[in-house]
Amino acid sequence: MVSFPPCKINLGLNILSKRPDGYHNLETCFYPIPWTDILEVIPADRFAFTQTGHPVPGKEADNLCIKAYELLRDKHHLPAVKIHLHKILPMGAGLGGGSSDAAHTLRLLNTVFHLQLSPAQLAGYAAQLGSDCAFFTQDQPMLGEGRGEVLSPTTVTLQKKFIVLVKPDIHVSTAEAYAGITPRQPEQSLGTLLSRYPVEAWREQIKNDFEETVFKKHPTLQSVKEKLYASGALYASMSGSGATLFGIFDKPTNLQTSFPDMTVWSGGI
Repeated sequence: MVSFPPCKINLGLNILSKRPDGYHNLETCFYPIPWTDILEVIPADRFAFTQTGHPVPGKEADNLCIKAYELLRDKHHLPAVKIHLHKILPMGAGLGGGSSDAAHTLRLLNTVFHLQLSPAQLAGYAAQLGSDCAFFTQDQPMLGEGRGEVLSPTTVTLQKKFIVLVKPDIHVSTAEAYAGITPRQPEQSLGTLLSRYPVEAWREQIKNDFEETVFKKHPTLQSVKEKLYASGALYASMSGSGATLFGIFDKPTNLQTSFPDMTVWSGGI
């Protein structure tokens, strides 16, 4: 069985407080974007994992797809499978590609082996694999709190909008992004702002707290954001901790030539 794990963008990201476990409490809005990897899971006589497309750094045993299988294998006594991942989404991009692959591995295993796990159970397993993995067990925008694993529905929609993603050849580590952050409590919650203001007003209202620190270290990213606005974006922001920037447009916009040395994806929602 094959699935197409999508990426996400963050509509706003506020770092609220430092947690005793070393993580941070945050609030954000995860929004799924139909730029995808390709993932296949099939029953097999013995376990195998293969991967094509963009190389994934690190040890194969640390791949989140394998960890997702091992988690359900141990909990539900699953037989062996063959997993093949074709990696299209860039890594270290703030798009959650690895988390999406992990969540969709859980979803495929749930279907292939008729485990009948509920959405809440899938989200619980996914949260054990990574902070934003739980979001990818569903196919709709969600407000994220806690480490990003505490999810609630939102009425925010980008239907009929056009998205442009721009990924420079820059890697921003999560540790680097958090290094200059001073947690703060905003006057109004992100959910309130997103529901109260139209997309056209988000520029003045919706922030990503990582931008201030990351833009100082990587001014190219700020330049990309400014160029997205100059090209007509209603709203532009960095996704997650970077290094992808996105712009929301009212109509199809081709910016491939505007960012010749960068990875660019565009499409409707």
